[in-house]
Amino acid sequence: MRAQLGRVDAVLVQAVIAAALSFAHLHDLASAAGQDGWKAWAYPVSVDLLMVAAWRRLRSGRDKAAAWCWFLVALTASLGANIATAGLLDLADVPDWLRILVAGWPALAFLGGTLLTHTAKETPVPEDVPETTPAPESAPEPEPEPTPPTAPVPAALVEHARKVADAHRARTGSPLDPDTLRARLGVPAPLAAQIAAQLT
Repeated sequence: MRAQLGRVDAVLVQAVIAAALSFAHLHDLASAAGQDGWKAWAYPVSVDLLMVAAWRRLRSGRDKAAAWCWFLVALTASLGANIATAGLLDLADVPDWLRILVAGWPALAFLGGTLLTHTAKETPVPEDVPETTPAPESAPEPEPEPTPPTAPVPAALVEHARKVADAHRARTGSPLDPDTLRARLGVPAPLAAQIAAQLT
């Protein structure tokens, strides 16, 4: 456990030293390029924040290509400042192209940080599914009404109906239909049909 803490402490100290030196180099380069005062201190902060945002996107596993791109941009800015301030560049006479790069860095860092931080994960758009018209539900067929049991027709009623039918035939020359029989006898239609069936 103590050995592990020792390794962590050593890495942490090394990271702090590297960050402090890179911070100072970026500050010195920005100041030499004409960005004095608080602006010279803001440059190293923007580089470090862009690098942190890119690293977090890499750790999240989303859109690694963009994360690597912006991580390399921030790393190039940091390494470039370290190399430029190592005696390879006359800080008293900074070339115009470097002044342009330093002046354009805030817009670039803002763009990269915004894209890395606020780009939402795209959700797939569902394909258009053709609407299907549901089949109309068929109405259940009505159950047939139960036929009441037929009672036998009294013989006297059948005999009376026969006389009415014979009189009708003698008068009109045509057989008596069930509707006329029902009207003459004053009985319900089912009974009249039953009587008429016995007359044939």
